[in-house]
Amino acid sequence: MMRIDIISGVPALLDGPLNHSIVGRAKEKELVEIFVHDLRDYSEDKHKKIDDYPYGGGAGMVLSPQPIFSCIEKLKSERSYDEVIFTSPDGNRFEQTDANALSLKKNLIILCGHYKGVDQRVRDELVTLEYSIGDYVLSGGELPAMVMTDAIVRLIPGAIGDAESALSDSFQNELLEGPIYTRPVEFKGMSVPEVLRSGDHKKVKKWREEQSIKQTKERRPDLYKKFKKNN
Repeated sequence: MMRIDIISGVPALLDGPLNHSIVGRAKEKELVEIFVHDLRDYSEDKHKKIDDYPYGGGAGMVLSPQPIFSCIEKLKSERSYDEVIFTSPDGNRFEQTDANALSLKKNLIILCGHYKGVDQRVRDELVTLEYSIGDYVLSGGELPAMVMTDAIVRLIPGAIGDAESALSDSFQNELLEGPIYTRPVEFKGMSVPEVLRSGDHKKVKKWREEQSIKQTKERRPDLYKKFKKNN
């Protein structure tokens, strides 16, 4: 069973998304354990502070090293971890290949950034991977932590009823998924392409591959360039 420990200064933000849909069902099936740790529980400050002003001046507050070190050291004393991940705007862009690789791990720690950032000594001594989910500013690392957790957990065998569905998702082969249709055949004058109704699986597969390449070329030329390079 995979175990994911998420460390946050605002743990209430993580409650809902981790208990519903695919992640929630994976927990019910005992495919994954997810534990959320409140940084304030590890603070040695009498007021349970977890942040302080940055040395050298400047706006904003910085997450203090003590609560983070105490939390991670406690977790590591109980089991070994494959990675300690920090959600950071200057981290590597989190992509499908990263989710694929992390879904094969046993134990992960995700540290949520907050405020202006985290004391650099945490990054130097404890963190093994740093990820960003995009070039924009969020109030904290809780949303990226949930995004990464969802992307990882859905790949665990058994988390999704149809295993082929996960393998055919967008980005799995450096392509976007093409158009998809369901019933009815006719809706407001618009029809499902005839090839999808033909029953010819070979033709359907070929059509889907062509549409996937076309969609990627039009909407994500950067991804299409990467696809062409590797194929």
